[in-house]
Amino acid sequence: MVPLLFLLIVIAALALFYFGTCKNRKVLLYFLVWQVIISSLALLRVFEQKPGIFIAVIIGTILLTIVSLKNIKTAALNSRLLLSIHILRIPVELVLYQLYLQHKIPLSMTYKGVNFDIVMGISALLLPAYSLLSGKQINRGFFIAWNILGIGFLIFIVILAILSSPLPIQQFAFDQTNIAVLTFPYCLLPAVVVPLVLMAHILLLREEKRRSFSKDNL
Repeated sequence: MVPLLFLLIVIAALALFYFGTCKNRKVLLYFLVWQVIISSLALLRVFEQKPGIFIAVIIGTILLTIVSLKNIKTAALNSRLLLSIHILRIPVELVLYQLYLQHKIPLSMTYKGVNFDIVMGISALLLPAYSLLSGKQINRGFFIAWNILGIGFLIFIVILAILSSPLPIQQFAFDQTNIAVLTFPYCLLPAVVVPLVLMAHILLLREEKRRSFSKDNL
C-alpha cells in the first residue's frame, strides 16, 4: 500500500509540473528517462549492493535540475499548479513516517523528528484557500519568504537524508540508517520528487520577479 501511494505521489508531481510549465515536453522527457534509469538500477539492487554509487545519482539529479531550469520559460508558467506540487509534501511525510515504522529511515527524517516539510505542505493548501475566501492576493513579500523558507526546509532534509544514508559520507542515524532511498520506489524521492519541488519553488520566485519587473515598467 505504501509503495503504491508513493508511486501515485511521483506521478502526481510529474503531472503537476508538466502542466504547471505549460506542457514542457523536454523537461518531462528528461525526468521520465532519469526515472527509468534510477528505477532499473534500484530494482536490480545495484544501490543496495554498492551504496556508494548513489552519490552519482545525487550529482546527476543536481545537473538534471540545472539543465531543466534553463529549459523552462518563466512567461509560460501556471503558478497555481506549481503551488499545488507543494501540497504533495503532506502525503510524502506520511509515507516517510511509515518507512520509519518499518525501520527503513531514522525518526529524524520524519515530522516527529526534525523534518518540517509537512508545514510547507499544509501551508500550500491554506494559501490559495485564504486568497479565495478573502478575495485578496497573497502578500508578495510573504509569498517570497514562504518560498525561500520552503527551499531551506528542503535543503535541510536532503542533507540530513544523505548524511543518514549508508554512504561513505554518513554522519548520522547509525542505529537506524536511511536504507529506503536505495530501494524502489523510494529512490525516486531524491531523484524525481525533490528536484520537482525545488524547481517549483524557484519558478514561483522567478514568476514573482517577472511580475514585479512588469509592474515597474508600466
